Amino acid sequence: MTAYLNALGLICALGRDKQEVARNLFAGDCSGVRVETGWVPGRALPVAAVRGELVALPCELSDQHSRNNQLLMEATLQIAEPIRQAIATYGRERIGVVLGTSTSGIDEASRGIASYLRDQAFPADYDYRQQELGAPASFLADWLQLDGPAYVISTACTSSARALMSAQRLLDLGLCDAVLCGGVDSLCKLTLNGFSSLEAVSEQRCNPFSVNRNGINIGEAAVLFLMTRQPGEAHSIALLGSGASCDAYHISAPEPAGKGATQAMTKALRQAGLQPGQIAYLNLHGTATQHNDAMESLAVAGLFPGDLPCSSTKPMTGHTLGAAGALEAAFCWLSLSAENPQGALPPHIWDGQPDPALPALHWAGPQDRLDPTTPRRLMSNSFAFGGNNVSLIIGDAP
Repeated sequence: MTAYLNALGLICALGRDKQEVARNLFAGDCSGVRVETGWVPGRALPVAAVRGELVALPCELSDQHSRNNQLLMEATLQIAEPIRQAIATYGRERIGVVLGTSTSGIDEASRGIASYLRDQAFPADYDYRQQELGAPASFLADWLQLDGPAYVISTACTSSARALMSAQRLLDLGLCDAVLCGGVDSLCKLTLNGFSSLEAVSEQRCNPFSVNRNGINIGEAAVLFLMTRQPGEAHSIALLGSGASCDAYHISAPEPAGKGATQAMTKALRQAGLQPGQIAYLNLHGTATQHNDAMESLAVAGLFPGDLPCSSTKPMTGHTLGAAGALEAAFCWLSLSAENPQGALPPHIWDGQPDPALPALHWAGPQDRLDPTTPRRLMSNSFAFGGNNVSLIIGDAP
């Protein structure tokens, strides 16, 4: 069954709505990644933060306050009218919520625990529910008064890609008529210090697939799709295929030959009924760590033609962890949408110094355009700790 992606709300370092994000994405704007202190002791690190004040949660939901939920609320408000129409059409009990996150309200919980250790009392605004991984879905269902299934998937950096897969299953099984799906993660000291302890965080803008690559930047984002069985009124974009694998090679390192990544990409192609040569663009996971980029380049070069335009968008957004899968699927959506009349592709931003140990890929640049005369199918890869791999194919709806 076709899963139509009929509306998109998003907020990240590239902008605070889809028009601003699209404009900056296709321009290759990296200005949202800025060096900050205070996250990791003794280090000044580039982070991709959302700038400015965020919308306040309704007073009646103040016990669910977190930056995560504020980001999610901003993304949701962008598609308030399509959500209202879906509620009127299907009823609140037929609309589900499936989100991915890895941080939830951990930052608020950390500050609460620090206060307790210092003062022997939690702050007045502390609530343990802030830190539960299911909090974003609970908040969204409570705020919108939805009665369908509502849950969160937390599989590290594949979380929100898996959320889109799970949302499609709810439609296929007839459990929902519409699903709000995507992901949200916010900057917090726990993740920045955790990746720093793994020696995986760069002190410069990340440099994916370069011989000089030396680690990730971390960012934050919220992304929300309205997925239904029915096409929207305008040009229809759909989730055409998805594939997942778990090679369980190592708790944090990817399987070196890319076997699990290849399996996920192959499954997605099979589900979509496509051959590798029918993919027009590939958004790479592309974290700029030594092992991930090596593994992914091997997997991609072994499966796809050498002229397939590829790029990693993380130099523009940072790695948004649990939100990354949905965010980069959203970049594929924007590439197909009215926000991109020229058919541009997200450019690959790096220092132009290839690693001679890696197979060469075709890096997307200004010369690359989507062909409007043929069906356009784009793939997005997400890989996570534990060998957890997901590939999504977003394209013109059949």
